[in-house]
Amino acid sequence: MDDLIFGRNAVMELLKSGRSVNRIFIAEGSRDGSIQKIFSLAKTAGIVVEFTSRDKLDKICGGRHQGVAARAAAVNYSTVEEILELAESKSELPFIILLDELEDPQNFGAILRTAEAVGVHGVIIPKRRSVQLNATVFKTSAGAAEYVKVAQVVNVAQTLKNLRGLGLKIIGSDVSAEIDFKQADLTGGIVLIIGSEGKGMRRLTRENCDLLIKIPMVGKINSLNASAAAAVLMYEILFQRQ
Repeated sequence: MDDLIFGRNAVMELLKSGRSVNRIFIAEGSRDGSIQKIFSLAKTAGIVVEFTSRDKLDKICGGRHQGVAARAAAVNYSTVEEILELAESKSELPFIILLDELEDPQNFGAILRTAEAVGVHGVIIPKRRSVQLNATVFKTSAGAAEYVKVAQVVNVAQTLKNLRGLGLKIIGSDVSAEIDFKQADLTGGIVLIIGSEGKGMRRLTRENCDLLIKIPMVGKINSLNASAAAAVLMYEILFQRQ
């Protein structure tokens, strides 16, 4: 459930408030002072800015947008530090999911639902080229999106390096991996990476994994839906942690 905010003053105040913003829409050709200030604030905050036609903005906002609109997250995103602090407060080793450019909000919602069920401390997503918290995600998650911490990061590879430096194992799910997930040691602090639909993990993400694991397939289809694969692996991690 994201909120649509439009109008120059409203969007400016939104950006100043510190509230999580998924995306800024600016009408093509808008370059005057207040629009430039909005653009500058958005870029400084690492928010995706999309230049679009006025016709599209009219459809999104129903007119009266003054050339700019924003999609604000219904809830504020957490930070990676807050996810780690949650694990520490429970005296548990961190259990984190990283979604590498996942695009389908229904997959995201389903993953959050399973993550809440198995005790995941938080989910990390990239700020760009990734599904964000929106109405479809909230609906599919059956409310889990209210309880699972979600953090956005600008640089996935650097985030993984930082987490490895804290002693976490970086485990990637990859259909071409040689190791069956049942054969892998999934105990301890873990970051489980689920790649995007169709393309899987990016090269830099894969290179930052300590271990790649696969779910064996015996049918004619060679891969599972991202949320189904994530559920299988999350429950295996839960079983091994008990």
